[in-house]
Amino acid sequence: MLARLRKMQEENDEGFTLIELLVVIIIIGILAAIAIPVFLNQRQKGYDAGIKSDLRNAATAEETYLTDYGSYTSTVSDLQSEGFKYSSATDYSGGTQALTITVDGTNKGYCVSATSASSKVWLYDSENGGLQAAGASCSF
Repeated sequence: MLARLRKMQEENDEGFTLIELLVVIIIIGILAAIAIPVFLNQRQKGYDAGIKSDLRNAATAEETYLTDYGSYTSTVSDLQSEGFKYSSATDYSGGTQALTITVDGTNKGYCVSATSASSKVWLYDSENGGLQAAGASCSF
């Protein structure tokens, strides 16, 4: 009797079946198919957030420059002398940290723009309320 019970237990302890393994692999594949696009979208949002932060910081440095020198500047090196620092180069299109600064002809405002690694162009327009949506243009 004991020999039969032992033999039955040995036959039942064979491991997973092929169907069980395939079901697990399919479930893992479905979860990966959902997670990968979400992850990539979060990276794009991170690039955009870095650019927006740089634009706000450049605007603060621009206002500080105005206070110190009585006019706005169109060069990044002047802003850096006021404490402006770029975020990571990977946030920028092509991996090159670049801001474009345009000063109003009457020196009443400025526009700072940059292109993020997600290929969106963001800008900060001092005469039009600050940070503008991707693809907007300066008011002057």
